[in-house]
Amino acid sequence: MTAIKGTSFLVIGRAGMDLYADPPGTPIEAATQFTSALGGSSANIAVALVRQGAKAALLTRVSDDAVGRFALAQLDLYGIDRSLVSVVGGEARNSLAIVDTMGPDTTAVIYRNGAADFEMTEADVEWADYSSFDALVTTGTVLASGPSRGAAFRAFDLARQSGLPIVFDIDYRPYSWASANEAELTYSLAAEMADIIVGNDVEFGFLAGNYDKGLAAAERLAAVNDRIVVYKMGEKGAITFQGGTRMHTGIYPAKPLKPTGAGDAFLGSFLASLSTGKSLRDAVLRGSAAAAFVVGRVGCAPAMPTAAELDTFCAANTAPVF
Repeated sequence: MTAIKGTSFLVIGRAGMDLYADPPGTPIEAATQFTSALGGSSANIAVALVRQGAKAALLTRVSDDAVGRFALAQLDLYGIDRSLVSVVGGEARNSLAIVDTMGPDTTAVIYRNGAADFEMTEADVEWADYSSFDALVTTGTVLASGPSRGAAFRAFDLARQSGLPIVFDIDYRPYSWASANEAELTYSLAAEMADIIVGNDVEFGFLAGNYDKGLAAAERLAAVNDRIVVYKMGEKGAITFQGGTRMHTGIYPAKPLKPTGAGDAFLGSFLASLSTGKSLRDAVLRGSAAAAFVVGRVGCAPAMPTAAELDTFCAANTAPVF
């Protein structure tokens, strides 16, 4: 596997707006007011990276309207490089999520009609200077439609030419895809090109074409080119594979307001930790700690812990290793 040799990340994918029913605990249907936050899996990952002391640039498209400008302003607020973010006009719209904070019963309503980020083109990704980054990060959402799908695979090729490791978060969301078969074939191709693959048990099961064979599929992927593969299992923790080794880690205790943002927090903190030379075990544990941190706060991007907050959290809680 090509190692992550520095702390500068190029993240490809969407930035949007999240609206949270306020005060916390109010169901969406009863809400009379909402709080806004930056959303979108890739933008959230970029925030998680920056909060942990890394650098992140986002490559995507946003809509030429007030919601798109909101996303741009939020990227500036969090210190994310948006020089590779393009504005698209016409009927394209930024993604919008409306969420309540009801613990395990949280409701999230996602609007992805005519998504602006799906308008990203190969020309957009060819504009980036890949030699200035240390890794490329993307999620499966980017691959759900064209021209974004072709652009992402073009970015994979350019990253490989520049010697960058490719990080792939499976992030399977059925509502974004024309068919499950199309998603399975596309994800399989992306996974074969990636150096680090992260997903949950359901996503790996989908990738394998059989939900009972997801763990075996994760192990097979890790056996090629010394990949790192993280197989997340919710409350049962995660199994991480690399170089013929298998490591089982647990989760940190949390009192969740909502489940959203946990995966993005995990990935950003995990990658930031690897990039600063932490062991694979410590990187997974810091990712797990960040996930526990985020589910207990309102929002996704604003809930991401700083490096100091994560240090304090990990020091106060026993590392859950089997």
